[in-house]
Amino acid sequence: MTISVNQLAEARRALESPLYADVGGDLAVSFEFFPPKNEKMDIQLWESVRTLEPLGPRFVSVTYGAGGTTRERTHATVARIQRETSLAAAAHLTCVEATREEIDQVAEEYWAAGVRHIVALRGDPPQQGACFASHPGGYENAADLVAGLKRLHPFEISVAAYPESHPDSPDAAADLDNLKRKLDAGATRAITQFFFEPETFFRYRDQVAKAGIDAEIVPGIMPVSNFASVKRMSAMCGTAVPPWMGRLFEGLDEHPASRQLVAATVAAELSRRLYAGGVDQLHFYTLNRAELAFAICHLLGVRAKASSEAAAA
Repeated sequence: MTISVNQLAEARRALESPLYADVGGDLAVSFEFFPPKNEKMDIQLWESVRTLEPLGPRFVSVTYGAGGTTRERTHATVARIQRETSLAAAAHLTCVEATREEIDQVAEEYWAAGVRHIVALRGDPPQQGACFASHPGGYENAADLVAGLKRLHPFEISVAAYPESHPDSPDAAADLDNLKRKLDAGATRAITQFFFEPETFFRYRDQVAKAGIDAEIVPGIMPVSNFASVKRMSAMCGTAVPPWMGRLFEGLDEHPASRQLVAATVAAELSRRLYAGGVDQLHFYTLNRAELAFAICHLLGVRAKASSEAAAA
């Protein structure tokens, strides 16, 4: 068996320092939730919010269903987070199935509720597999939406970035051009689609810099609580699932506790390598399950803050 130089260097680093010794606890994190569909899911969501709140995240975001299908539930969840917790809530907002006036009205309601951060997205068509078409009288795309939001109020705006390119992009160059348009329209930062190997992000970060983009690009991390579900999501959004991941989760379908341990280890190791490569901000797709995200953050040195400190964060 031939050992590469990179493998030897990695092995030496692993032997020379304890696991996670190089993680200094100065990592900033944020979390994504989705609005609950029923009472049971509502309880799970709020347990997750309260579990992660003491970690003092920069913000927490709440998703918006395809075609605006969760508009009211998203608004209610964001408003409650903003009203009842110390967290800064960010609301997802899309261009799908609504006129500019309707979207502007939603944004105005968020502003009135004290929400100052929007995650502005083009959005997916209501029918899975259909091609996106802008709504008559609606915003054309995410860059158009960002510009419209900035005309209303000085929102902080996050947009999406795609290390492996959006499925609708003809190529990587076009995808980067679209990212640049969103940032030039007034977006504050970009949060990436999830990925599973650090080199995927580092290559993308180099491409972004080469394209003249100097905005903050935050890696999105998806802990794999259910491998089959993640494979389906990955296929839909064009994310590569490495073969080693399938081997790791093989045989764990009937062992949920072991699956959680493996998932936390994989995501924490990805995060550690990103940190070693100069990343100091991470965004976790929690799927409304707090324990995985909490365990990963603990491994990375992100610990619960006192109540007064968390409120000031």
